[in-house]
Amino acid sequence: MFEQLTELVKQYGGDAVVNNPAVPNEQNEAVMEEANGSILSGLKEMVASGNVGDLAGMLSGKTPIDMNNPVVAELAGKVTGNLGNKFGLSPDAAGSVAGGLIPQVLSGLVKKAQDPNQPGFNVQDIIASISNGQGGGLMDMVTKYGGQFGLDQDGDGQVGMSDAVAAVSKKSGGLGGLLGKLFGK
Repeated sequence: MFEQLTELVKQYGGDAVVNNPAVPNEQNEAVMEEANGSILSGLKEMVASGNVGDLAGMLSGKTPIDMNNPVVAELAGKVTGNLGNKFGLSPDAAGSVAGGLIPQVLSGLVKKAQDPNQPGFNVQDIIASISNGQGGGLMDMVTKYGGQFGLDQDGDGQVGMSDAVAAVSKKSGGLGGLLGKLFGK
């Protein structure tokens, strides 16, 4: 997932970073790298702290990806603080980078996650990336409660990664459909 996130940051970094007069041109690349790392670490922190409900809502496409979204707001705060500390950007300048970049990057991430035809970008990659390969609270919740929501795709009485991949490959709404069933959205 790290590579896909990096691609999205570069794709949407033009307006938010490169064309932003508050960011010196010689710092464009470093600012985008810092934003990328801050977004990934912020997602990991959300899962580690058990804040999977907001993340699941975002990934399911049920909540708008704007500054009112708790996931977006939390990541924007993290990126703003890190850019201010590391590059000396004013709070307004760092905030404009975060506000212009994060909603677009997360929207792109959700589109990729919901696209069953997106090669190399699947449920397993997302969960492994943001949970440090441990499955985190998100996969534990899928396993624990998934059978109650019809997520046992292979009929083995357990909900696991094979069920998540099967649900996505059956074009049942992709990751959004899977998480939507789980969280009743």
